[in-house]
Amino acid sequence: MASRFRIVRSLGSQIGLLGLAFSIQACSNSTPAPPPSASDRPQAQALWGDMKPLVSVKELMKYMIDPVSDNVFDAVGTIVTKEGTVDRVPKTDEDWDKVQTGAVSLAEGIYLLKVPRPFTPPGDHNNSIGPDAVELSPEQITAKVENDPVEWNARIETLRNASLNVLEVVKKRDASQLWEASELVDQACEACHRSYWYPGENAEFYKKLRGRLDDYTKQRSDSKAAAPQK
Repeated sequence: MASRFRIVRSLGSQIGLLGLAFSIQACSNSTPAPPPSASDRPQAQALWGDMKPLVSVKELMKYMIDPVSDNVFDAVGTIVTKEGTVDRVPKTDEDWDKVQTGAVSLAEGIYLLKVPRPFTPPGDHNNSIGPDAVELSPEQITAKVENDPVEWNARIETLRNASLNVLEVVKKRDASQLWEASELVDQACEACHRSYWYPGENAEFYKKLRGRLDDYTKQRSDSKAAAPQK
């Protein structure tokens, strides 16, 4: 009986090993599935989704870019008091964190201008109507960008680099360098504005504006002098 059991067990073991051998042979003979071709892989843009603008450039500047830039601009300044002038600079970690918030928001947020979007809300034509208009219309700005996209991207990169420079100053906690870093951010902003928004506000414009202001002041003075004394 025991001998018969060993034979059956031995036969079962051999069958099991034979089955394992067939399995191994089958595995070794099978060809691995080829990796998916580039055309079958999900593209990065499809994976992450398209960038869809929510607001116009003008609204993006008003409600996001401009407010966060104040974290940088307002960090340094000169206050005039009765006792004299006092320089305002970041002093605490909280002060520096606020500057960093502004710089990071500017550096990241300005890249949203790379997403195609209208330059103004519907119906907003800027100050582009009339003989003394100094701002470009949305159509003129769009044409300018389409004709020279290299300049548009260069303006964006300039402000981004200026913001990154502020971040380096924040790391060093160097208030003396923040003055110049803040000025570079302001220059980058204004250079872009003058190129795309109000190129009419040049030296000749301000000369005419000064002349009109002088004429108005003179008229007010002459009117007061000619008025009968009570």
